[in-house]
Amino acid sequence: MPIDRAALLGWFDSDARELPWRRPGVTAWQILMSEIMLQQTPVSRVEPIWEQWVERWPVPSAMAASSQAEVLRAWGKLGYPRRALRLHECAGVLATEHGDVVPGEVETLLGLPGIGAYTALAVACFAYGQRVPVVDTNVRRVVARAVNGDAEPGNPSTKRDLADVEYLLPSRRAEAARYSAALMELGALICTARNPACLLCPLPECSWITAGRPAHTGPAKKVQKFAGTDRQVRGKLMSVLRESDGPVDRAQLDIVWPSDPGQRNRALDSLLVDGLIEQTASGLFALAGEGDAADSAGPPVCG
Repeated sequence: MPIDRAALLGWFDSDARELPWRRPGVTAWQILMSEIMLQQTPVSRVEPIWEQWVERWPVPSAMAASSQAEVLRAWGKLGYPRRALRLHECAGVLATEHGDVVPGEVETLLGLPGIGAYTALAVACFAYGQRVPVVDTNVRRVVARAVNGDAEPGNPSTKRDLADVEYLLPSRRAEAARYSAALMELGALICTARNPACLLCPLPECSWITAGRPAHTGPAKKVQKFAGTDRQVRGKLMSVLRESDGPVDRAQLDIVWPSDPGQRNRALDSLLVDGLIEQTASGLFALAGEGDAADSAGPPVCG
């Protein structure tokens, strides 16, 4: 069953959230920053950080002129800080090779550091209004229910998912970009994973509702826990370094996770391997880009 485009777009125009990256005049660079931040991070946590970044780094060259450590500190607790490092690297390429402007061609975007298929399509769509399919978890769920009559989407398939959404897009380019945003918004606000608000749904017909809202019969989704994981330990170690004025000694890192030294050491090693932190010649630990500078400046003040 096809999705009623007029109903969906009418609902989006009246009920969509007033997110800052949807304001008129927002640049492709600022939209790119929002897309990187929003990966696996809720909107409520992203908004204040994004506003700060737009003011501090309005163009790629401004970020490129900052150090990796400055960007990591500004990233705060958004999670998955490798995204920040890759965006810093991307800013450098945009500043030197693309005239300080984010390109609008999907293939060119895919050649930039840290830009995958989803981000490239999202920037092309939301920054440049191109008619390209943008598929995230919310969109997959809306399509599964409204079109296919399934409670949940099946396993992700980039080729199939993109083809399904592209088939649904309006032929007019400007309308297609709004439609992509509307699909995503519907999944985020109404057609949610748990307790979907079907009575508030703007779609007059939905295959899942018509079928009597059949239960999901596939394997249960794996819930990603956070407490006690290496990711939690990595976050605690990064917090110590972000909140310090300079490199710290090993003892200051050891106290954040005393219950399992083996796990703490594994997390610390992974941060070093990922290039998020570095060890100075004197054996201290610092955010990426700060170690060598600290050593050349003399003994740091720890704490």
